Amino acid sequence: MRPIQLDEATYRDKVYACWMGKNIGGTLGMPWELDKNAHDFTFYNPMPDEAEPNDDLDFQLVWLKMLQERGIYPSVGDFADYWQKHLGPYPWDEYGYCQRNLDLGLRPPISGCFQNCFIDNMGAPIRSEIWACVAPGDPGLAASLAWQDAVLDHAGGEGVYGEMFWAALQSAAFFISDPSTLIQIGLSMIPVHSRIAHAINHAVWCHANDLKWAEARQQTVDWFGHTHPCHAPQNHAFTIIGWLYGDDFGDQLCAAVNCGYDTDCTGATLGATLGIVGGSSSIPEKWREPIGEDIILHKFTHNLDAPETISELTDQTVAVGKELVAARSAVAQIGPETAIPEDLLSVFSDNTQALAALQQDSQSAIERVGDYDIAFHYGSEPIMHTGTEHTVGVSVRRNLKPVEAQVELEVPRGWTVQPAEDAFGQKRFTIRANHLSDDNYVNVTAKVPKGKLNAQYLFLPPEEVAGYPCGVLVDRCPNCGARIEYCICSR
Repeated sequence: MRPIQLDEATYRDKVYACWMGKNIGGTLGMPWELDKNAHDFTFYNPMPDEAEPNDDLDFQLVWLKMLQERGIYPSVGDFADYWQKHLGPYPWDEYGYCQRNLDLGLRPPISGCFQNCFIDNMGAPIRSEIWACVAPGDPGLAASLAWQDAVLDHAGGEGVYGEMFWAALQSAAFFISDPSTLIQIGLSMIPVHSRIAHAINHAVWCHANDLKWAEARQQTVDWFGHTHPCHAPQNHAFTIIGWLYGDDFGDQLCAAVNCGYDTDCTGATLGATLGIVGGSSSIPEKWREPIGEDIILHKFTHNLDAPETISELTDQTVAVGKELVAARSAVAQIGPETAIPEDLLSVFSDNTQALAALQQDSQSAIERVGDYDIAFHYGSEPIMHTGTEHTVGVSVRRNLKPVEAQVELEVPRGWTVQPAEDAFGQKRFTIRANHLSDDNYVNVTAKVPKGKLNAQYLFLPPEEVAGYPCGVLVDRCPNCGARIEYCICSR
């Protein structure tokens, strides 16, 4: 018998409040996004007549569609496929470089970090709620799912840690309301050395030691401030400051957004978190009424049959969550009544699944074949230089657990391949290319007890990837603003 149970009525109400809070906080912060100044808002400014379109929510609508169509055991390849299908026009920062790498033929997680200097930004942490809502009461599972999402565009960076932190915290928030306890659960899922962990801990310290809001904000800017307003550590601290320093739902949102910087993200994440903690009754009508229930998609989200209202989104999320928890959670279930064990914190602090996810190599490409994940470890950049030996590795996992396999590589004509000494849990090989072509794929065959698994992985020639200056975005259409290869002017 699973020790943790959430009654369906409470589950549904908290999911609804999560999505409503997400829309409210994002709409509050959107007009002031990227403004680094401190503010003094007490309500929407300007007053909206509907919710603002926001990538914070739209990406999660795509992942919901993926779970509905591909099932509740998604691979990182599934995430890549749905990104290309629905999110290609997004040009900003890490989004643009992820799509560029996918278009080149790279697969995650290396698609998320190759020539992408934005991996420490907020694009992934703002996508945490879907994993909390489909894995309520199982923070470790939620964090593991968040890792799969985040590595698409933040592999190896702070953005991964941020999404895992919030997914775990919000999953636990279906049962726990105390901010300090929830923050510690979230922190238990990410490395203590991460910049995000340091920034969050400092925000908690400021509040515990009676520093005023303005002092806490300024210390965050001084110690964790970054030239890019969407840099994740500073914005995580601002979200925590809002939560701890505010008096109620609206005051907490304003206390976060008033810190400035990535205000739509800090407001949206905190609004969603407060919604899960307090349920729909905790969200005042004055905050709901101006934006209503409608979901307004961003113009860069395309070909997506998405829910049109918060209620419809709630119904679809709950349906997927009930299926996913029943099949994948060893500790939680949705049932007729809520049941909480005495050692709840021990269960919620188990970070085994999060650690297993984090142990995966960011400098690899992972392909799923059947129920096995085959990782090709580049060891460095996915670039092949002629006449130079490259040592690569292959590992196989099933349900994040290593699987012993016999591995063979087939390289393009004119290349050579020799076995190398096994290391890091990988079967290793040394490859040399005497010339390059337009088809620089390495074919991998892995023999496991169930049979042979086949996958292929791309090397790029140096001339295809000349590199980009730090902070420069991918090319955009001057009219619609979309990534130029996905221009939406003709829609």
